[in-house]
Amino acid sequence: MLSRRNIRIKVMQLLFSLNKEEKPVANKVVDKFEAYVKKSFELYLFNLYVLTEVCQYAKKDEEKRHGKYLPTPEDLLFRAKLLENECTQSLIKNRDLKGLFQYHKFEEFYDTDLSRKLYFEYAKTDEYKDYVYDAETTEIHDIKALLELYKSCIKNELCAELMEDHYSNLTDDKSLVVGVMKKTIKSLPVEGLFFNDYKPAEEAVNEFGNILLHDVIEQDATLLAMIEPVLKNWDADRVANIDMILLKMAISEMILFPTIPTTVTINEYVEISKMYSTEKSKDFINGVLDRMVEVLSEQGKLNKTGRGLGEEESA
Repeated sequence: MLSRRNIRIKVMQLLFSLNKEEKPVANKVVDKFEAYVKKSFELYLFNLYVLTEVCQYAKKDEEKRHGKYLPTPEDLLFRAKLLENECTQSLIKNRDLKGLFQYHKFEEFYDTDLSRKLYFEYAKTDEYKDYVYDAETTEIHDIKALLELYKSCIKNELCAELMEDHYSNLTDDKSLVVGVMKKTIKSLPVEGLFFNDYKPAEEAVNEFGNILLHDVIEQDATLLAMIEPVLKNWDADRVANIDMILLKMAISEMILFPTIPTTVTINEYVEISKMYSTEKSKDFINGVLDRMVEVLSEQGKLNKTGRGLGEEESA
């Protein structure tokens, strides 16, 4: 689920948040990093929870319509197709998924009235009306309806506020989670431990993120000493904190991970600087890292092997 870029960003954010006055303990910081990573997967699960909760309100809508003293022909034709189709039911009846919902105690902070609001906001759309009153619908129609519902939910301000209140990682992980949710919905119906396919890969977390984070903390002074001679008329104390962190991470990555080409490393940290630092940072970081490649090559510290990985980093 998490790409290497996501991992880099989480490592950067964690390093930025550390108290400068105290030397961090690498093992404790790594534990905190793993908790950050788990939050991304939990956010995905919560999105699934919201989707299933809203779908269940379709049954209440059906009961209310059919229970009217004078139901309209439209009321009598209405069916809770959004809930009762095989795709939605594969989520509702999945015991393993339900167990995860209970483990994370989503019901304790989820406002059930939000389901009603999200459902009726979607129920107003022509897409939903066409779906409900179409006499013949297929699995393709069910999936399309669920995708439209999810799209409506994530655009809702109340839903966004709820997620922001409980998940500080929403801003950074939203596009990732939305992409995984769409992929999940398109793969419906599902069964068993389908969600394990979207857990952060052990290779990305343990064999990349943990190692990178640990090394930058332990080799902080050494990395700074490597950077300072390359700065050229620029005092290290004047370099923005976020830029210095990105430089240290990039150098550590170049040295520690032989299968990642230096061009990929440089491009990744330049892109991250565009998102999280100043307008001039991308050129500054690109220039410093270009010079660092020359220095590290001369020192024999770059031992790249194989063809490496292009921006598979999104995988």
